[in-house]
Amino acid sequence: MKVLFTFFVPSGGVDTLNRLRTAVLQRHGIEAHVLYLNPGSGMQNNTNTPVFTASGDEEIHSLIHHHRYDAIIVTSDIAMPGRLRALGYKGRIIYEAQGLGTREQALETIQMGVPYLQAHCNAAVIPPTDHLLELFIHMCPWLHRFVIPNMLDTNTFAPVSVDTPPYPVLAWVGRLEHNKNWREYLKISRKIIKKIPKARLWLFHDPTLANPEDEVMFRHMLAEYGLEDRIGIFINVPHSQMPTFYSMVAASGGIMLSTSLLEGFGYAVAEAISCGCPVLSTDSDGVRSFITHNQTGKFYPIGNVNTAVSEAIDLMRNKKLREYIRIQGRQHMAISFSPDRYAASFREMMTALSIFF
Repeated sequence: MKVLFTFFVPSGGVDTLNRLRTAVLQRHGIEAHVLYLNPGSGMQNNTNTPVFTASGDEEIHSLIHHHRYDAIIVTSDIAMPGRLRALGYKGRIIYEAQGLGTREQALETIQMGVPYLQAHCNAAVIPPTDHLLELFIHMCPWLHRFVIPNMLDTNTFAPVSVDTPPYPVLAWVGRLEHNKNWREYLKISRKIIKKIPKARLWLFHDPTLANPEDEVMFRHMLAEYGLEDRIGIFINVPHSQMPTFYSMVAASGGIMLSTSLLEGFGYAVAEAISCGCPVLSTDSDGVRSFITHNQTGKFYPIGNVNTAVSEAIDLMRNKKLREYIRIQGRQHMAISFSPDRYAASFREMMTALSIFF
């Protein structure tokens, strides 16, 4: 059996998921390819999986008719199913709800997509994320739904031996845009530094995906808060190097902050926890599948900067709790998000859709 995953650009959590699942599906007898409409920074992370970049109808037509895919899984792009049908694709099309942003953005995408989903898709696949499941049940009750937890490579994303930074690190990973809520990261970090003056900020992002207005505001807020000489900005770090950085954050006595308004899964948070890096996060829905407060991580109420600061300092200074959270978090990720479990669920979905026997 041969399947194709499509997405806009190789970056962020979807790029991570595509690399992981194509590798594990191959081991389970399913040949998997990836199509991105545009090139992106994630291409530097590519493995042995066939990855295509094409945006024109002629190129996509040639690809799908040459390989004769049994199923195409379309991630996020609500227009793609209709486009594939117009290009003559007759096989199963599964719409995957990942990376749809805030609840309002997800609602808008699904509302706009209802006629396309009804006309062109055989099923939808959703991570175990409450707001997405609720929206699909309410708005597309006729569409066959599969809920499959994402996977994590806990062998690669594991604690590694590193040099310890000379200061506690307050790390943040994401895009400079509204849903990632970077402003709150700066507000929280500013107040932590007042209590722990040695602390420093590390921010990891891809400037090609930043909202230009947010990037300007980010620079402005850094200057306003006097944080310009207290932040290290890391651009397009190869994915394979992130376990080293997460381990350095952990060794420094620091934490990772996740300030997102909403996450479908939250790969950066999951990977940090798997590397033994303590995380303080908003309760952004998708991360509930791997954060339990004071067991595998910590939550703070979104917008409540003072509570976030209090929880962050507890996570940094309460050594017993910190170590407990690090151990429990790592164990939970290893048990709950294994690639083989994902592959088994994917095969079950293919069987249910009469693709795989």
